[in-house]
Amino acid sequence: MRHVLMTVGLVVCPSLVVAQQSVPATLSLADAVAIAREHNPNYRQTLNNRGPSAWAVRNAFSSLLLPTVTASGGIGYSGPGQQRFLTANFSQNVATLSSSYSLGLNWELSGSTLSQPGLKRAQDNATEADIAGAARNLVTTVTQQYFTVLQARENAEVARKQLNRNEEFLKLAQARYAVGQATLIDVRQAQVARGQAEVALLQAQTAVSVEKLRLFEQLGVMAPLNVDSIQLTDTFPVAAPPWKLEELLTMAEAQNPALQALRARERAANWGVRAAAASYGPSLSVSAQWSGFTQKYSNIDPIIRGQQAQGSAQFNNCMDVENPIRLKAGVPLLDCGSFLFGNQQEQVLRSQNALYPFTFTQQPFQARLTVTVPIWLNFSQPMQVAEAKANHQDLEESVRARGLGVQTEVSQGYLTVSTAYRTIAIQDTNRSAAREQLQLATERYRIGSGTFFELLDAQVASLRAEYDYVAAVYSYHKAVAGLEAAVGRPLR
Repeated sequence: MRHVLMTVGLVVCPSLVVAQQSVPATLSLADAVAIAREHNPNYRQTLNNRGPSAWAVRNAFSSLLLPTVTASGGIGYSGPGQQRFLTANFSQNVATLSSSYSLGLNWELSGSTLSQPGLKRAQDNATEADIAGAARNLVTTVTQQYFTVLQARENAEVARKQLNRNEEFLKLAQARYAVGQATLIDVRQAQVARGQAEVALLQAQTAVSVEKLRLFEQLGVMAPLNVDSIQLTDTFPVAAPPWKLEELLTMAEAQNPALQALRARERAANWGVRAAAASYGPSLSVSAQWSGFTQKYSNIDPIIRGQQAQGSAQFNNCMDVENPIRLKAGVPLLDCGSFLFGNQQEQVLRSQNALYPFTFTQQPFQARLTVTVPIWLNFSQPMQVAEAKANHQDLEESVRARGLGVQTEVSQGYLTVSTAYRTIAIQDTNRSAAREQLQLATERYRIGSGTFFELLDAQVASLRAEYDYVAAVYSYHKAVAGLEAAVGRPLR
């Protein structure tokens, strides 16, 4: 069990180390984006596509210029017994061992190999465009969440001021009740209002912590246990939008990441059409091979005894049959001693048997040149070309649709930013009026000219105006971030 836990720890710990990267106590937006670029899981997954894409380009160029080289080697065993091939029988009484090697080269030239470098290069460019788009999306997501945390923090500050104000109202109500100028109902209402303000502050503080946790999730790192210790330091001024819609549309046309990625895919699909059409042409294949083998009898003694017996039989046949016939016929006699299997022949056989496994017998060099011309492939080539063209046409339409979408998104973002900016001014005016109303209601209640209900109404209106102003400010900042995402570049 201990070994299993250690193995699991070795597998899991690296991922935990990545997730538990230290985060600075003060976090700026630039710091957050830099951490997210390094640790965000979704962005890292997109980055992982870069390696295979680059190797595909190298493979395409290498296949066009260089042959493939393969080397193989092996050993074999054949037991004693009999084999039959057609009408012939082959038998061996002794098992044999064998070893062999082979070195081969193969090079092919066709329309497909000629078009592959351009196709893979276009696909690699599309991968880089996808990575750029993922990076832009990551910046937008982190920026939006950063603004959400700041907005939650501002809301918590509004809730804290509201609690302080309600505590002052409670003291005022108690003081007026003590001198007989207010009823116990006013005191109880002030106590309820203070309790509600305490709950609102607690909820607002919790919202800040929750939004920080979501920010750390976007960064791809584990949040510290005391998430309140991380402080966001950046502030963002509100300025009148200086951009013109025509300029923004021009920039988006050239720089929107999603549009650029689709255009890269469309160019890759165009190369796919060329590659499919190239299958109509002939292909040239060149191959070469060097090989060798060696064999060994597992037991050489039976072979030697068989050679000796065969030599003795040939010697006796020579002495008893061949030479008497030749003597009577008057022709030269044979040297019967040459048939005998002596020590020299035995030593040669044993030496040859000892060559196993690495002293190979070279086989004849082989080379082949093949030209293949496709004639009839059951419509597979037109089918491939049609599929490639359909894919290219689909991507062309996707590019056109994305272009229309980008125009809509930029125009909508521009209008949203303009509206958000004007809304801030209106909400600021409303906030000032609500503050003044609350101040007047407080003074009226203090001198006994107004009721506590009027004070509560003014307080609710002031609180709503404060929240609306904070929402308007960060709606503006988020709208600018959305416009930057649509354009494809920073605008501030």
